[in-house]
Amino acid sequence: MYAPQSSRGAASASAADQPRVYQVWRGSNEFLLQGRFIFGPDVRSLFLTIFLILAPVLVFCIFVARHLINDFPDNWGISVVVVVVVFTVYDLTLLLLTSGRDPGIVPRNTHPPEPEPSDLHNDTGNGQTPQQLRLPRTKDVYVNGVVVKVKYCDTCMLYRPPRCSHCSICNNCVERFDHHCPWVGQCIGLRNYRFFYMFVFSTTLLCLYVFGFCWVYIIKIRDAEDSSIWKAMLKTPASMVLIIYCFICVWFVGGLSVFHFYLISTNQTTYENFRYRYDRRANPHNRGVVNNFLETFCTAVPASKNNFRARVPVEQSLQQSRAPTRGFMSPNMGKPVGDLELGRKPVSWDEPRSGADIRDLEVGMGGILDEKEGRIAHASPDLSREALPSDLMEGRAGMHSRRSSWGHRSGTSESMDSIAVQMGTEATWGSISSGHGTTSGTH
Repeated sequence: MYAPQSSRGAASASAADQPRVYQVWRGSNEFLLQGRFIFGPDVRSLFLTIFLILAPVLVFCIFVARHLINDFPDNWGISVVVVVVVFTVYDLTLLLLTSGRDPGIVPRNTHPPEPEPSDLHNDTGNGQTPQQLRLPRTKDVYVNGVVVKVKYCDTCMLYRPPRCSHCSICNNCVERFDHHCPWVGQCIGLRNYRFFYMFVFSTTLLCLYVFGFCWVYIIKIRDAEDSSIWKAMLKTPASMVLIIYCFICVWFVGGLSVFHFYLISTNQTTYENFRYRYDRRANPHNRGVVNNFLETFCTAVPASKNNFRARVPVEQSLQQSRAPTRGFMSPNMGKPVGDLELGRKPVSWDEPRSGADIRDLEVGMGGILDEKEGRIAHASPDLSREALPSDLMEGRAGMHSRRSSWGHRSGTSESMDSIAVQMGTEATWGSISSGHGTTSGTH
């Protein structure tokens, strides 16, 4: 009666020994607090962004806002400090929501998908066996009645959903991929795009707020001392530095806000805008300006498809440890293809053709060697094992054993070494035959 309890306890103990998903994650992401936060590999740039926000706000509170507290009636000057502090906390919260959450990563497959019946019919008609079938590079799907091609990802071994792309920095397929932002250290995708835009827009408003109240402080100094604006500016160098800093930042974050405002109104992503140019053809995702904004800001954020804190199942870990043995090849098999998104060098995958070339070379080399051996036997029938050195006879036997095993090999380094050995053996036999001919002539 205690056996089931012990087996259950052993099963729970083995499950507890399994690693969590974030510990065996195959992407380039960085995790914090045991998988509760996920960042990109360039997460260190996030600290620079936080510093660029906090430093000017602290300078503003110490050298500008503090002096404005008593310059407004009814204690309205305190609101200047309160608003800038609340605005900064709100801005940093949006930054963390953008950078520290799953942007919409599509989980990888442990093996390539099964080909569809139409693919099987097309490939078998070309005389290919099921072991030589190749998955199509692209597939057609319908989006709002418009045909859209989806690509196969060799890294994640899946057909990407529409508007999905593989980020070469994070090494993940991300749904509704917009771009990888180095300032937040994360991909911008389906689950964090709205927070990204709100962060950029709130940063723009924060810059305008600091910029405006710095001028207010300069004007109050001018009115209090009845001097020129230039003398008032020299009285507060901190305000001048903040004005120049905010002016430069507004051009950057403000321009980015305007650009993404246009993208939202037309329901585009940055990747699509630079890659596909929807202004030249119809955009199947455009539902009108109002519906586009509602889709971006008023819909529920989709749940993440990854549970980074979950335990990795035993079956999945076994599948990941084994090499894929299915009889279906990648779409890139049979031609020099590299991972264009990861910037890798193209590699030739045409091993059957390489093996055929090696076998043709083997046949030619075998014919030459047989011809050389025939000439030696015809020139001197008495030249037998006694007349030949034992090391040559051993080399000859080894040569035949290597040659007989070539039919089971492909174009590997061992085959090339065997070719080199045979070419050296051919030269040795040639020198022996020429030497024997000279000897027989003298006798």
